[in-house]
Amino acid sequence: MEKEMVFEPIRNSYLPYGRQWIDNNDIEAVVEILKGDYLTTGPYVSTFEQAVAQYVGAKYAVAFSNGTAALHGACFAAGIGEGDEVITTSMTFAASANCILYQGGIPVFVDIDEKTYNIDPNKIEEKITDKTKAIIPVDFTGQPVELDRILEIAKKYNLVVIEDAAHALGATYKGKKVGSISDMTMFSFHPVKHITSGEGGIITTNNEEYYEKLLQFRSHGITREKEKLNEYHGPWYYEMQFLGYNYRMTDIQAALGTSQLKKIDKFIELRRKYVEIYNEAFKDIEEIIAPFQHKDGESSWHLYIIRLKLDQLTASRREIFEALQQQNIGVNVHYIPVYFQPYYQQLGYKKGICPNAEKLYEEMITLPLFPAMSEKDVNDVINAVKRTIDYYKKVKA
Repeated sequence: MEKEMVFEPIRNSYLPYGRQWIDNNDIEAVVEILKGDYLTTGPYVSTFEQAVAQYVGAKYAVAFSNGTAALHGACFAAGIGEGDEVITTSMTFAASANCILYQGGIPVFVDIDEKTYNIDPNKIEEKITDKTKAIIPVDFTGQPVELDRILEIAKKYNLVVIEDAAHALGATYKGKKVGSISDMTMFSFHPVKHITSGEGGIITTNNEEYYEKLLQFRSHGITREKEKLNEYHGPWYYEMQFLGYNYRMTDIQAALGTSQLKKIDKFIELRRKYVEIYNEAFKDIEEIIAPFQHKDGESSWHLYIIRLKLDQLTASRREIFEALQQQNIGVNVHYIPVYFQPYYQQLGYKKGICPNAEKLYEEMITLPLFPAMSEKDVNDVINAVKRTIDYYKKVKA
């Protein structure tokens, strides 16, 4: 049976929640690689790494085939192993916790701050044990976590901070670019992120030891550097010194990423412009809560999430979500708490351990936000939200 159409489409075409912006310069950069000598890992990977490191103000950057692989590499470099506990948030994509499992570690989920939706630093210390090895905070939606507090805790307990900044390229914390502050920071270049390389990820760090480990880890644990070899048979010789992975980025990806990075400031400027329009439009709507901005961080706005005051509405979150989709507005939900997933349930995680994250999950909707949107697109979203809220809001006595 077909679902009843409550609303007619507000626009003719479907507007996704996120989408890449590819121009002729990007296409030409990729074509140049296709015509050249290197398709897989070649000189352009190094060019891209240097460009990202320079942009965020880090000494080193190591590119990977995707962001999840980059997080796995960071966990390896941090020395996370069998039985080690790693603190992270449940309000994130599964990769932030999966990377811990890949190394035999144990994810320990800490609840979020009710305003920022980031991991709550006040709740971290109570979860630290003698098995805790690292903290993986996530810059949710592009808003930096409270890095000073987290780094202070990490220093106190001798923990490594691996910042999952998949959402936060271009964000700043107390005037410093995210990517230059934590022990290691991961950025993602999936097509919905700030810039894209098709698929891709990178770790930035100021630590040379981590840098060397990351380079070797992404290429099977193999090295050709003569000074690192246990033996030397000749100029062809290489050694696999530990079990690494084939997580290398291609020159095709790197060329696209390098071209995209030249437009990052423009992309972020447009994201922030559209956020201001959203904020102005929603500020007087009692039934929704617009995103909160922490005074110490400047978000780069990967996602724009509204929170529904369901007690003031006659509909569930699902009904409002589906009503917006009926109007050709490509809303989404970010994220389902990681430990809700069947695999994590099988590992013994129970619902109820992060009540703030679970409540947020029940009430939030992600609205479209990406640079290639037009102001008309933004206004279509606003009109659809207002139309939907007006239809479902409770009439006050």
